Amino acid sequence: MLHKPMIALVGARNASINAIRHAETLARELGEAGYVIVSGMARGIDAAAHRGAMATGTVGVIAGGIDIIYPPENRALFQQIVDEGLLLAEMRPGTAPTPRHFPTRNRIIASLALGVVVIETAAKSGSLITAREAGERGSEVMAIPGSPLDPRSNGCNQLIRDGATLVQNAADIIEAVGQNRTVEVSPKKTIWVEMPQTTFSDEDILKCREIIISGLGGEPVDVDDLIAWCDQPSAVVWAAILKLELAGQLTRHYGNRVSRQFEF
Repeated sequence: MLHKPMIALVGARNASINAIRHAETLARELGEAGYVIVSGMARGIDAAAHRGAMATGTVGVIAGGIDIIYPPENRALFQQIVDEGLLLAEMRPGTAPTPRHFPTRNRIIASLALGVVVIETAAKSGSLITAREAGERGSEVMAIPGSPLDPRSNGCNQLIRDGATLVQNAADIIEAVGQNRTVEVSPKKTIWVEMPQTTFSDEDILKCREIIISGLGGEPVDVDDLIAWCDQPSAVVWAAILKLELAGQLTRHYGNRVSRQFEF
């Protein structure tokens, strides 16, 4: 399944009835067109996307351990994806999901997909993190427009205002990701799946963390410049960045930049 092109569908947990139906329809039609649907296993839009794509292929990325069902009401969906789709988790088994784990999940979703479609989301939402991560990786960022009178559409409308592609149906999405594809999708596209095969150790990451902490200040620095500063493989630097961010010692910014988070 991971060798097929993927599109991420994400959105609000407390989504409207129409948005949930639209998410299911989009997922089904994109699946029939040959795309695997990836989402975050949350209630609302995520769950609808998984349901719509179940017959054609769906990947669920979870924030906790692979054996932790969250939210509990998705137990049946969780089991169905285990049986018929694919479930991915970066955290160790037994790890309960906490707020700091969800940005990691969102990055994995963005890394797997050719493009991210935000269907309905508020102005401050985890779906916007997924969209931002996709944009920083050069993937297509798309949004379904909504009523300005519904707070659940504010995030999508703001994304479109900021340059995201306005899409309304599966044909629009396929056209958008088709323009963004410059190479054929292969297993190498799934960068996050291949990372465990690398040979760096925890000690390498620890040393890199120390270099980053010593070199970073309060002003944002481009990650490419940071990789050059560390003189380490990019995978090691990215792993160290993630560890520092989860520890609250580093902040990520738009434009693939990071800065030191100081305690006062």
